[in-house]
Amino acid sequence: MSSVFASAGLFLIDAAKDAIVRQPPIPAGNAPGLMTLSPNKKLTLVFSASNNSVAAISNATESSIGSVSLPGPTESMAVSQDGSTGYAAVSSAPVAGQSPGAVEVLNLTGGSTIEIGVTSARYLVASHNTNRLLVFSDNSDVVTVIAPSNIGTSTDPRTFVPGFDRPVWGVFSTDDTTAYILNCGPECGGQAASVQTLDLTQNPPVAGPALPVPAATVGLLTGSTLYVAGTPLGTACDSSTAATSCGVLSVVAVASMTLTNPSPIIITDGYHKRMGMGSNGQLFVGARTCAEISTASEVRGCLSIFNTANSSVVVPPENGDVTGLEPIANRDVVYVVQGGELRIFNTTTDKLGSNQVDIAGQAIDVKSLDF
Repeated sequence: MSSVFASAGLFLIDAAKDAIVRQPPIPAGNAPGLMTLSPNKKLTLVFSASNNSVAAISNATESSIGSVSLPGPTESMAVSQDGSTGYAAVSSAPVAGQSPGAVEVLNLTGGSTIEIGVTSARYLVASHNTNRLLVFSDNSDVVTVIAPSNIGTSTDPRTFVPGFDRPVWGVFSTDDTTAYILNCGPECGGQAASVQTLDLTQNPPVAGPALPVPAATVGLLTGSTLYVAGTPLGTACDSSTAATSCGVLSVVAVASMTLTNPSPIIITDGYHKRMGMGSNGQLFVGARTCAEISTASEVRGCLSIFNTANSSVVVPPENGDVTGLEPIANRDVVYVVQGGELRIFNTTTDKLGSNQVDIAGQAIDVKSLDF
């Protein structure tokens, strides 16, 4: 759990008991926030916004093993399979001979960096085996595919794949042969939102046909079902809320690339960037900059909970952006960081559980290490 202000650092919580087990917090810069786990969960990268640094934390020793400076802020990081290399998208990174933007390759043992120029690089997604990185740039219709094995060689590790519509995220199939690209469309200044396949068995990778969806900025693949959330421009809410703008959740069967929900699933609006499947088939969807309501008759923030069994939606009466979201395995709880506070939801009730954890300072992100 990353927190800033009162006690900057990483709080260690026993997620089986919902109790803080480490005081003081693990140091990770003056303003720790965004966190990323290595695939083997042995390492956590923590970005500190105060000085644009990335700290590498050993999860076994609960201590920092070093840090690397970035040329600007990042909203997206990944770690190699063996935990020796980190990657960070830095949209403002100065690069000679091109407009700003790069993927910074971080040597987590030596502290050095290599810069791969990708103009306006905003988000990146690593395949499960980390053999491919997908990079998404602001105001672009291109997906940049990076082959880490070619970094530092005479072969350009970048392949620029055109044919998309303001792509912002990607979800890999379990075998890493296909990526489902989320085209943001009008929400990001493009033409049409969609889900589009990217065939990674081809060299170069090939963009497939696009399946239109109302909006698409974040997704989660569970089995053969892809859940996609976004905010279509001008989407009205139903009569259950005073909010005047709402988002939409779509359900895609990836085997046939078809929508399976017959009518729109209305959720909160905002820019959706967090999604996780809790126990009992409860899908948690988090956004930022949503239309919040705080009146005597209604409280509403940026979190939606979708019941995958009966297709109902609950918007908990909690204000704030959702900046962190982590289902806890083998328990009926999901940890959510909303409005700067850690909130523990019970998936059997879609309400806050009876036992909550008070984190000193402003909570930013949360990750599960060893469940």
